[in-house]
Amino acid sequence: MLSSTSLKPITNPKIPFFSSFSIQNPSLLSFHLPFSPSKALLKPISATLIPSTPQPQQQQLYQPFRPPPSPLPPKFRSLDAQGRLDVLANRNGLWFEYAPLIPSLYQEGFSPPSIEEITGITGVEQNTLIVASQVRESLIQSKTDEDVMSFFDTGGAELLYEIRLLSASQRAEAVRYIVENGLDAKGAQDLARAMKDFPRRKMDKGWKSFEYGLPGDCLSFMYYRLSREHRNPSEQRTAALMQALQVAESESAKKEVSQELEGGEDEKPEKDDDLEYRVRVPVVRMQFGEVAEATSVVVLPVCMAEEDTKEILEAPLECRSGGDFGVVEAEKGWKRWVVLPSWEPLAGLRHGGVVVAFSDARVIPWKSNRWYKEEAILVVTDRNRKEVEVDAAFYLAKVDGGRLKVDTGSALKEMGVKESLGTVVLVVRPPKEESDDQLSDEDWE
Repeated sequence: MLSSTSLKPITNPKIPFFSSFSIQNPSLLSFHLPFSPSKALLKPISATLIPSTPQPQQQQLYQPFRPPPSPLPPKFRSLDAQGRLDVLANRNGLWFEYAPLIPSLYQEGFSPPSIEEITGITGVEQNTLIVASQVRESLIQSKTDEDVMSFFDTGGAELLYEIRLLSASQRAEAVRYIVENGLDAKGAQDLARAMKDFPRRKMDKGWKSFEYGLPGDCLSFMYYRLSREHRNPSEQRTAALMQALQVAESESAKKEVSQELEGGEDEKPEKDDDLEYRVRVPVVRMQFGEVAEATSVVVLPVCMAEEDTKEILEAPLECRSGGDFGVVEAEKGWKRWVVLPSWEPLAGLRHGGVVVAFSDARVIPWKSNRWYKEEAILVVTDRNRKEVEVDAAFYLAKVDGGRLKVDTGSALKEMGVKESLGTVVLVVRPPKEESDDQLSDEDWE
């Protein structure tokens, strides 16, 4: 169908309409039309029906993404599909030279299983080669040291694959550390995760003692955090701290780990008054995929704040995991559960822990108005500590005719509340893309 923008204005109405079309044989018209063109088209078409200026076509806002084809090495560009398959089957050349042949075959209709059947390269290996070659190319573009890059000439694709999620500058530092310390694929994976996770841990103890620009410090901080998930003293805690000390690069990081390894001898014992004043409840923002990457987790029953407080008392007191597969077994059935990383406040909460889900975070007595967020939160409570003792501690209590509330011990004492539903040990906020709004100790009332 012709649109109005494809027609040209008729400048001379005396010329028959069909003269604007390239039809040379009049007999064709009489064959298709049951009337005579000379009689039926005596009245010219008015040019006013056609816009004087062509209307611009509407711009197409959405363009589907089509990744550009990977550049092939000059010696492989003249090969047909069968020739490229032969190169892959025989591993002719260096790995980063024949890796781009794989996506070129994808574009010609080959699937990973069909390539695997012909060449013997599995789908996982195909993906590793493709991604690793792209990472290697980005390192070359960022002018990474040639001596470091020469290490990956004859292998190491599995190492480059593990640092794919890092930025260009981080990749350069990561490969330097990998080469200098002879890390394997698992070590490279741990290093990449540690470097990616380090900026998110600003609120963790000892974070300022480690330097973000040093891969060894990022890895050391990961082991340092891991040690705090174990009891003190314990073999697991000591082993994690020894690993942290071994990989630390900066002197400040080594000092922090050494003090923790020695049991914090420099710390002075706290008086009862100081302890009461310094009670703080950690508030953490969950990260996407954090549970999947955690080395250990805790499983806790969940109660809704809108429901009867009887549920909090009836929730299972303990969940245990055992066997070769770590199967979790509760003392009784429950309809809601949550899995959280074994953060330090939760490491010792093996009995009596319960999570209360609030739909509005304003139930928490934030000190700063900017934290009055209308978002869902999880309040982790220790039901073994119900008595309201410390004025500066936070408790989950039933006030105002049965409404659940989180408040300080001093406020509850003023209301005449002597026993709560439990002591609050942790507040968890939901994950989101940007998570630089963590709370500090000064944000609590």
